[in-house]
Amino acid sequence: MENKDQPKANWRVMYRAVPSRVRWLVYLSCFNGVGYGYLIILVTGYLVLPGVGLTAQDVGLLLGLNGITSVVTAIPIGLLADRKGRKGIVMFGLIAVPPALLVFAFTTDMLYLAIASIIAGSAEGAFATAWNAMIADQTDLSNRNAAFSLSFVYGTASFAIGMALPFAFPTVQDWLGVTSHEIHTDVMLILGLVAFISPITLWFLLKDYKEDLHPPQKFSLKGKSTGRLIKFSGINSLIGLGAGFIIPLIPTWFLLKFGVEDSLTGPLLAVSSLMMALAAIVSSVLAHRYGAVKSIVTVQGLSTVFMLSLAFIPNAAIAAGFYLIRSALMNMAVPLLDSFLMVIVTKEERGLASAINSIFWRLPNSASTVVGGVLLTSGSFEVPFFLATGFYVVAIVLFYRVFKDVRPSA
Repeated sequence: MENKDQPKANWRVMYRAVPSRVRWLVYLSCFNGVGYGYLIILVTGYLVLPGVGLTAQDVGLLLGLNGITSVVTAIPIGLLADRKGRKGIVMFGLIAVPPALLVFAFTTDMLYLAIASIIAGSAEGAFATAWNAMIADQTDLSNRNAAFSLSFVYGTASFAIGMALPFAFPTVQDWLGVTSHEIHTDVMLILGLVAFISPITLWFLLKDYKEDLHPPQKFSLKGKSTGRLIKFSGINSLIGLGAGFIIPLIPTWFLLKFGVEDSLTGPLLAVSSLMMALAAIVSSVLAHRYGAVKSIVTVQGLSTVFMLSLAFIPNAAIAAGFYLIRSALMNMAVPLLDSFLMVIVTKEERGLASAINSIFWRLPNSASTVVGGVLLTSGSFEVPFFLATGFYVVAIVLFYRVFKDVRPSA
């Protein structure tokens, strides 16, 4: 049912209400995102090719190291963000990414790639912990959903640009007379250098930004805010666990099952990211009309149906179509979940809340990604989807039962 107490709005009006500094934060972070998007395709779709260097198990290990590092660093970074301010943490997250990207431009040695994955994981942990809290601090209930939607739209769009690049590689190879390895690594080098634009420009944007610093918070499981956080994060961990079995490994799955290389899976993930971005625009309108919880449950439930169907599809083209729909539906919920978490905890605990939620999601996700890599290597192409579906269903049902009567208050 439509919320009669809310005025009608469209996405253009809602985005115009987002504070100017928040909009520029989102825009300038995109240079970092393009490089990270390409890195995902490089690792999961190119380096795993026969003769290039990595196996599916190696890919699972690199992704797992990335995730575990972000988990290990999340709590201390979250506490630091609440006490010392979000700005410095966000800047560290942006500065650490370019060096990690550059490592992948120069070597396929697993030792160095593992170190780079750990660096990228610490950057991701810092950025994710402070980014949401920083946006929440500069918005209110009237524009927060729109701000998180805008962040998600531009973030996924920048990832899409990086993921789409391999589509042009065969043509560029013929034109320039270079090898596949040369073009893959040269592009990684260029994007690693371009990624430095984000921390440099954001330093100028934020140099006069003043934050309200908060005293250390006593963490108590008896607190109303903390109780909601643990429930939210615990349920979210089931999504992370289920997703890890297959979602980070989709390019690898397409390669091993259908023989589809990164020149096609890269653009597929790019289109998927663009569809996510467009879907996120719709999600803020859905939440405005029907409420965050109903909107989240609806889109996640529909997405799970399409994900399960992927296990039974024998054709790469049809599988790609179903994957696009699944991604768009599932990720419509992401900005709504980010915004919802920020308004069910106190302002002073937002950094810590982001850190705890990140731990609950990333740790099981990282573990199941390693398992997913092993399953794909063994030829079990359907089992990861069955496992993911089971965990998704349980998480969606629990989320609705726990939060259906909870209303944002801050």
